Amino acid sequence: MGIATISTTYQLGSGITHWRNLDDNEKQYLIHVNQPGDTIPLMVKDLAIHYNYKTILVYYDQSFPLDHKQKTLLVNTKTKHVIRLLEGTTVEQYSRQLADIKKAKLQNYIIFGSIDTLNKVIEAANENEMFDKQNKWHFVTKTKGKLMCNTCKKIEVMFSQPLKTRLHDYELNTTLENIDNTDKVDSYFYHDLTRFTLEMVDDLINTSWPQSITFPKCGKHTDKEQRAERVGWGLAQHLTNELMYGMFGRFVFGSYKIGNNYQEISMRTNKVVISADSKNKNTKISEWEYEGHTGTLVFSSAVERLSAGETSAKPHYRIVTIIQPPFVMKNPDNKSEGKDAYYGYCIDLLEEILNHTEPVQLFTYEIYTTNEFGRKDPNDDKKWTGMIGELHENKSDIALGPISVMAERETVVDFTVPYYDLVGITILMKKPSVPSHLFKFLTVLETNVWLCILAAYFFTSFLMYLFDRLSPYSYHNNKEKYKDDDEKREFTLKECLWFCMTSLTPQGGGEAPRNLSGRLVAATWWLFGFIIIASYTANLAAFLTVSRLDSPIESLDDLAKQYKIKYAPQEGTSSSTYFERMAGIEERFYEIWKDMSLNDSLSENERAKLAVWDYPVSDKYTKIWAQIQEAKQPKSWFEGVEKVKTSSKPNEGFAFIAEATMIKYAVMTNCDLQSVGNEFSRKPLALAVRQNSDLKDKLSSAILKLLNQRRLESLKEKWWNKNPEKKDCQDTKKQSDGISINNIGGVFIVIFIGVVLACITLAIEYWYFKGKRDGSKVVAIKEYGNAVRNAHNGSGPMGHMGHAMPPMGPTMGPMAIRH
Repeated sequence: MGIATISTTYQLGSGITHWRNLDDNEKQYLIHVNQPGDTIPLMVKDLAIHYNYKTILVYYDQSFPLDHKQKTLLVNTKTKHVIRLLEGTTVEQYSRQLADIKKAKLQNYIIFGSIDTLNKVIEAANENEMFDKQNKWHFVTKTKGKLMCNTCKKIEVMFSQPLKTRLHDYELNTTLENIDNTDKVDSYFYHDLTRFTLEMVDDLINTSWPQSITFPKCGKHTDKEQRAERVGWGLAQHLTNELMYGMFGRFVFGSYKIGNNYQEISMRTNKVVISADSKNKNTKISEWEYEGHTGTLVFSSAVERLSAGETSAKPHYRIVTIIQPPFVMKNPDNKSEGKDAYYGYCIDLLEEILNHTEPVQLFTYEIYTTNEFGRKDPNDDKKWTGMIGELHENKSDIALGPISVMAERETVVDFTVPYYDLVGITILMKKPSVPSHLFKFLTVLETNVWLCILAAYFFTSFLMYLFDRLSPYSYHNNKEKYKDDDEKREFTLKECLWFCMTSLTPQGGGEAPRNLSGRLVAATWWLFGFIIIASYTANLAAFLTVSRLDSPIESLDDLAKQYKIKYAPQEGTSSSTYFERMAGIEERFYEIWKDMSLNDSLSENERAKLAVWDYPVSDKYTKIWAQIQEAKQPKSWFEGVEKVKTSSKPNEGFAFIAEATMIKYAVMTNCDLQSVGNEFSRKPLALAVRQNSDLKDKLSSAILKLLNQRRLESLKEKWWNKNPEKKDCQDTKKQSDGISINNIGGVFIVIFIGVVLACITLAIEYWYFKGKRDGSKVVAIKEYGNAVRNAHNGSGPMGHMGHAMPPMGPTMGPMAIRH
């Protein structure tokens, strides 16, 4: 119609879309001004850029129509976003919507609406337990009011509201003072814009406005002459040259471009801690001011900028892990909580990743554990258990631990670049050890054999004594015959015991009995002793070295060929999956061979080539998997190691099959364990994230930096070679072949006991002899002679003697007589 028009429709609504193609003259009197409901939502883009949001969910009610901004709100950003209308007006309706969106784990929520709508959304989110460290909430409104939640204990959100102008010359004498809060910002916008426009038009009419104007007929557009009449209408230019302030900011008219006319709306953002008692704690964080197609975030101080970054900028991730020494272990004090409750190689790796991540990519995290790595649910192929299941079901963001990269797992999760290359599988067994004790040399013969030898010793000694008394040719019965011999040995019972004992030693028993029967007994004893000593010596040598002759388990094949030792990997690990898959492949090959050999479509010659007596495909892993199922797989790493420790013997009991890195740790912290065989089925270890997660590139980039700086080598050195829990174990391969003191030290105890008994015997002999000497009486020879004479006369103390002593010769001299 060619009439001067001011438009405030949302994004040039469908009724005036042809305004996008105005010529320069038309732009002077056809003017579009963005209203607050169109400009305030643009702060989302500035928030996303400043805080590096990766995902955002935007909800709005009817006070902020955003349906036309689905594609333009976050244009030219990397932020993935969803914009939805809040349907309904009750807490229950909002709660159902949030419950559906909670599964998406978007983490950052921005809600546009009236203060009443925002309070209801807070109640609904609290019902769904969505106020945690992982989720960030930002509420934006045009209305005046306070956030409240009667059911909330203590939640923290960001809250933005418009600021009034700071100019003191604004005319407050308007009829809008008593208007409802829900319409105040919009009402003042329309009121101020209308007043300023009328003032400018009035000024133009009095100066350069044309006196006569023709208008096109209804339904027609202005023709060339009519457009020429309007040349010189400078309404837009006049508005540009004037400073106009409204209640909520200055009106800015730009360079005649659609969308470049707006009000400088300022939004103040507070961090609000909401509690049920309505005593909210408000802390100013920043102000945002619209400046055309974008806005500016201004923080009141560097401290508040940092605080805002900590609460909103850093995304928060849930990390699932599994206790597997030395990668992840739990602090034994049971006092630490959260992420401080764990330590190990992977925990240090995570901290190193954060230290080598760009500031804009930093994140916070919380750690929780599960009981296995992850495998397909046997009852449902679409479900996974363990850490892989937590990622697949979006319950966790990162899986941290010694996770093997497997093709099957890559179908449901993504892996970072490996942080530990090619870790294979080995076998953990109890180290062979021979029980040692000081009197081990006595265990060569059984107790009943020792008792029989002792009985033979006493019997032979008694028999030799008996024969010496009964035989007429023994020394005992022929002392006169042998009185001139140098050795006069009478075989009393004591002498017989001594003879039989010394006969078993290299010293020999000494002179043999004189009688032939006694000598036959001695010869028989010598033969018996020779056989016993020879047998004992041979068995002692064999007994002390027999443990070195045992054939140990040196590989998986050796383990598979025997049946005494049970073996199995931990349930749900890559080791368990390896054996299960290998057994399945053997079974499949067998079915292929069977189908080929029984295929009727083949010629007789071709079928004959497939007919063999022996099974053409190995069934090694089929048998191993059957043994594993029979042995029952341990539920945890600790259960598997404990079963190995409690094995009764090295060649009987249990062998634990696991990753080489963990077995190496178990061996270096327990001297009773050993690693057996070479590594097989080597696979890299990596961190796992959700499929299509941007964390994959972020974590991979940090891991590559750590590899280049050799930081991962330092971590390996710390947790394996320099681990404080490492034990100083003796290497059995380097032990000498000699007999240790632990096995033969009892001999020295025997010597000590013999010396002690000899000392005791010497003491007894000494005191016995001394006592016997003290009991005798010493008299002079003269007194002794008188006593003898009196005895001959029948008187005196010697009178009772039955015979008389001979008289003493004169040459004997004085002497003492002891009696």
